[in-house]
Amino acid sequence: MQAALNNGITSSLSANRKPAIPSYNGHPDYDMANALKKVSPQAQAKAKTTATNFEAMFLNQMFAQMTSGLKGEGPFGNTEGTGVWRSMLTEQYSKSFAQAGGVGISNEVYRTLILQQANRAS
Repeated sequence: MQAALNNGITSSLSANRKPAIPSYNGHPDYDMANALKKVSPQAQAKAKTTATNFEAMFLNQMFAQMTSGLKGEGPFGNTEGTGVWRSMLTEQYSKSFAQAGGVGISNEVYRTLILQQANRAS
């Protein structure tokens, strides 16, 4: 009985809630909120994937530069195949970083893509 009452309260509260306004630099981002209304959920998902992939590519390049001068002992040693294995490792690191939230590049790219798509739809 209590669970049914709680579920009823929760569903009525969630029905009365307004969608959250996204924030940008610590302030409400009304431009983004309006743009999200104009862009389909499928296009939003595609933009999010594109933004995450872009950040992963950027991080991969950054990690490759960070590890390019490593020599000697380590997980791969200093053999001729080290470069191939290290590139695979940095690619996986970059994908993991981007999926976990990255360093903020994907948020900016996503915002830009959504705003551009909303302007085209207008």
